[in-house]
Amino acid sequence: MAINLYKTSTPSTRNGTVDSQVKSNPRNNLIYGQHHCGKGRNARGIITAGHRGGGHKRLYRKIDFRRNEKDIYGRIVTIEYDPNRNAYICLIHYRDGEKRYILHPRGAIIGDTIVSGTEVPIKWEMPYL
Repeated sequence: MAINLYKTSTPSTRNGTVDSQVKSNPRNNLIYGQHHCGKGRNARGIITAGHRGGGHKRLYRKIDFRRNEKDIYGRIVTIEYDPNRNAYICLIHYRDGEKRYILHPRGAIIGDTIVSGTEVPIKWEMPYL
């Protein structure tokens, strides 16, 4: 993955990097709003846990953990950051027209082809050191 380094113009931009492989445009049928009404309050609405609440609004991305599209090839279209699980996720376009999010495999880039199944050989790459 290509990482862009930026010239420091203010103290807040010092040591900043941006990953150019990451695109953030979530698909509407795979995301939905979460119901966050607690914010540290009990059933009566009284604050019981201090210093909770606020924060940026987040949409929940539906992740395919089962990977039950067996022996159907898919292509990685986007790599996005998921704020709900502090990780990167990939949008996969399968050949049968279905689109799903999966957790980003280490070393995978946009345009790679993936497949799930029991008889599929495992492609192992050297982890980042």
